[in-house]
Amino acid sequence: MKTPTNNEQHTRVLQAAYQAWMNAAGLRQSRLRNKRFTYGDQWGDLVKDYQGRVITEGEHLANQGCQSITNNLIRQLVKTIVGRFRSQYIKNDDEKTAAALARATQDNELDELDSRALEEFLISGCCIQRVETYHEPGSEERVRVDNVNVNRLFTGPMNDTRAWDCELIGQLHDLNIAQLLRRVADGNQRKAAWVRRLYTDGAESRLADFTTRLGADSQLGTDFWHARDGKCRAIEVWTLESREVMVCHNRREGTLTVEPAGTVSRQKSRPDITTRWDIATVWHCRWFSPMGDLLCEYDSPWVHGSHPFVIKFYPLTDGEVHAVVEDIIDTQKHVNRLISLLDQVMRSSAKGVLLFPETALPEGWTWEDARRCWSNANGLLPYNPRYGEAKPEQVNANGTNIGAFQMIELQMRLFEEISGVSGALQGKEPTVLGAHAYELQSENANIALSDVMDTFQAFRRQRDRKILRIRNEKSEMRN
Repeated sequence: MKTPTNNEQHTRVLQAAYQAWMNAAGLRQSRLRNKRFTYGDQWGDLVKDYQGRVITEGEHLANQGCQSITNNLIRQLVKTIVGRFRSQYIKNDDEKTAAALARATQDNELDELDSRALEEFLISGCCIQRVETYHEPGSEERVRVDNVNVNRLFTGPMNDTRAWDCELIGQLHDLNIAQLLRRVADGNQRKAAWVRRLYTDGAESRLADFTTRLGADSQLGTDFWHARDGKCRAIEVWTLESREVMVCHNRREGTLTVEPAGTVSRQKSRPDITTRWDIATVWHCRWFSPMGDLLCEYDSPWVHGSHPFVIKFYPLTDGEVHAVVEDIIDTQKHVNRLISLLDQVMRSSAKGVLLFPETALPEGWTWEDARRCWSNANGLLPYNPRYGEAKPEQVNANGTNIGAFQMIELQMRLFEEISGVSGALQGKEPTVLGAHAYELQSENANIALSDVMDTFQAFRRQRDRKILRIRNEKSEMRN
């Protein structure tokens, strides 16, 4: 069996990363729709009109002479949950924060990052943060935490809600040339010059050739290969790899070390050292240019031996992600339709229309005289009744009593029941008598949201453990 060369292996890794990003296209589209509804663009779903044309629901309603009205309940729901998180969980965390986490919390403003991460979690069902170390010239090394956009992340297939079965994960970076060189040049001036040439000398033609050779779809995968705003696209890929190692037991010194399989030949002959062949797994990182060039590679540099990402997908049943916002979009759309319908009925209903027979117009009067007299509060309109002729009559049609108000009220109740965010959780005036009953309503509302909130808390605990492992590593190195 032919062993693949390093270049072939690197190409396969980049191809697997591209495939993982393409496999998440459905998740990105679902997130985009959820985001549109959350921030008020709720008439953008596509439908077919009577002519078979594909248009938005807002355009379809406008073609029927109706005005699309939005009553954004989803945004209020998201703000309520995030506000509850800030008032309860963050406040409690501030009282319990360990000294080791206090510095990272202060440096990275984790309360603000976590609030925005929770908002993203409700919209897309995904929580993604990046934990790594950094240091500016002349300053000490610190822990840095950043939220990662779902559109920038790709992962291999996973079914474990804890992400323990993840074997590939990565991120798309758009960096200016200085940031890119600091990331991949390793302080080597010659390598920095080489990287700079990669992004300037025929980069577009090389990119077209590479994507064609890779079999990538140049139309659907544009966002994977191209950066925006004139920056440099870099692709960071972490893979879980297996390697042959030798476990060496030094009986004289009482130490146990793990060495690469090809580096312990001299130690095998020593009688005080016992060796054993084994397989070890390691997280390995590669940085690629979009033209397929390997910019740099290294094993995980941290004591936890893993990648820098902390991820949580909800609920990850059969590998699927379903956000909280997704459950209430249909109810939100029904509320908007009912309100728009009610507005159209009220606008089109007759309100104070006067039916004035032509034969009943007094002699010497014009229609303008009749209109002015009828609109005057103290007006006197002459009328000479004749046998068998109609008289002037005002029409006031009550077209709003069609059950729309009851339907809107029903949909509002369904919205609270489906989302789990009741009026008690939002701090509204109690509809029941007695403090105990209102407290019971609040407790029931918290129970309805406990699954989402506890899942997000599990994500934060996982992130804090990674921070502590990095800080403990730094402490051990100083000692």
